[in-house]
Amino acid sequence: MIRKKILVIGLWIISAGVFWGCSYGKDSIKEEISPEYVFTYAENQPEGYPTTLAAYQFAELVYERTQGRIKIRVQAGGVLGDEVSVIEQLQYGGIDFARASIMTMGQFNRKMNVLQMPYLYRDSAHMWKTLDGAIGQEFMDSLEADGIKALSWYDAGARNFYTTEPIYSLADMRNKRIRVAESDLMKALITALGGIPVPMTYADVFSALETGEIDGAENNWSSYTFTDHYKISKYMTLDGHNRIPELQMASQATWQKLSEADQQLIKECARISALYERKLWEEQEAKSREIAVQSGVLAIELSEEELRKFREAAMPIYEEFGGEYQELIEKIINHE
Repeated sequence: MIRKKILVIGLWIISAGVFWGCSYGKDSIKEEISPEYVFTYAENQPEGYPTTLAAYQFAELVYERTQGRIKIRVQAGGVLGDEVSVIEQLQYGGIDFARASIMTMGQFNRKMNVLQMPYLYRDSAHMWKTLDGAIGQEFMDSLEADGIKALSWYDAGARNFYTTEPIYSLADMRNKRIRVAESDLMKALITALGGIPVPMTYADVFSALETGEIDGAENNWSSYTFTDHYKISKYMTLDGHNRIPELQMASQATWQKLSEADQQLIKECARISALYERKLWEEQEAKSREIAVQSGVLAIELSEEELRKFREAAMPIYEEFGGEYQELIEKIINHE
């Protein structure tokens, strides 16, 4: 009888152990289930940068809303290559998602060069009304022929001239040696404004300003302070000659693997991340401007009359670089 009770208790303990073991095992398996898709996301900016933070938010939103079915691994700091090589990989599906500047995209899609035209927008609000509407969608759709699915627009701020001597008017631009990227359009802009374009890698700008090899350069507030250029070049002329947006994108090869429901979900997550990035950019830009001004930088606001002179001087560039897109350019300029 005793042996029988011991046997029964033993069997109950074994049964309970098996039950608990199975229950724990299910939880473990649930935690260790592999996602249906694991995608790569290329970001060439460092950790903590607005576009990088927004990329992480995008990846987290997609993971949460698909309950772990889709995992996107953000690779920041350019570890997957520079923007040109990333776009090339995106085209054949070697990389699944990425963020890149319109300056880079123009090398793959001529239509994107329209968005680099100087003084194209009246202000930031004008740009976002344009890009978040039908015109912006037209540009996004044009990338599909290049094997790319555009998802949302990111901000990269307005670009201004910063110099070692103040520029209050178009006349002050005359013979100023201004550093530019290796871009025919930017060379043409500086020439049209009366300056002398000096192509140079961005890494060499600090020493060139210090030695007087150049009189100035052009970029946004964040880059200006991040590179310490504000410590040498103490004048920032707020002409806003370029507002060059950026794009969050997916490879068409990757996109076609997804169901329509997942595609819609990812587009919604991309839109949320874009609004987040724009907010982060605005905050960073304001902080960068404050740092510069507190260090003694003079932020020069051009009069409406002088700004009009800058715009008029740049008009020949529209004809030279706008090509067959003159009607589209006019539509953007007059967009309300």
